[in-house]
Amino acid sequence: MSTPRIKTIVEEMVRPFLDSNGFELVDVEYVKEGNNFFLRVFVDKEGGIDIDECARISEYLSEKLDENDPIPDAYFLEVSSPGAERPLKKAHDVEQAVGKHVYVTTYEPVDGGKEFEGKLASFDGEQLVIEIGKKQVAIPYAKVASARLAIVF
Repeated sequence: MSTPRIKTIVEEMVRPFLDSNGFELVDVEYVKEGNNFFLRVFVDKEGGIDIDECARISEYLSEKLDENDPIPDAYFLEVSSPGAERPLKKAHDVEQAVGKHVYVTTYEPVDGGKEFEGKLASFDGEQLVIEIGKKQVAIPYAKVASARLAIVF
């Protein structure tokens, strides 16, 4: 079974539980590292998620996966917070990050660069504006390769 299909199945399995308990599904990864496969589910909620909540979600999802057995390989299930440098995978995530410090990479150069870190000043669904010092850089959303929150030290 393909990785995108596994991700979709897992998302469909866990989303009702997450939605009914006030959690947000941030991302699902199914990857091979060395000889092992890992199914990683990243969840969050307003104010952050704790280890006991991750354990509850893991137990629920583990039962559902055992019932349906959609993954042919042996794998390790990991449920965790996305961390302080949370990835911004969807447009909604980017909207929520306005006013926060972000790190963005692009598929091709924009304004002479492919990596940008600064305060996300605005996002209108088609363009991000990042304040880097006194300069503002407008980045077309279609050119964003990856985006995440960034920690300022």
